[in-house]
Amino acid sequence: MNRTELVQSYYDAFNRGDRDAMLELLTDDVAHDLNQGPREVGRDAFRAFLARMDRSYAEQLRDIVVMASADGTRAAAEYVVHGTYKADDEGLPPARGQTYVLPGGAFFEFAGGRISRVTNYYNLQDWIDQVSR
Repeated sequence: MNRTELVQSYYDAFNRGDRDAMLELLTDDVAHDLNQGPREVGRDAFRAFLARMDRSYAEQLRDIVVMASADGTRAAAEYVVHGTYKADDEGLPPARGQTYVLPGGAFFEFAGGRISRVTNYYNLQDWIDQVSR
């Protein structure tokens, strides 16, 4: 599987809600850079992150475009998040079932045929503005 197919498989699993399939595409020591947050390391930390996200958000990614470097060491993706804010997330506005549409992006590195780094970016203030209306 080439790098763009690997990233697309990651997002396909995300959209299906198949967290186990997502985790299988990651290295054991995957580095996960949260948007405007710390780096978490390891598949177990990523699993815990997904559980936190699933508790508070229902999301689908659309209009996904994946690009890979010529040497196959890195890739990037751009997408649009269509979501519902289901339950309060710490430090963020209260959840009332608000919906949002938010552009986002991610950067990836690879090792041993798996994803070894995921770095996510989106405009947090735009999201806050949307769920605060």
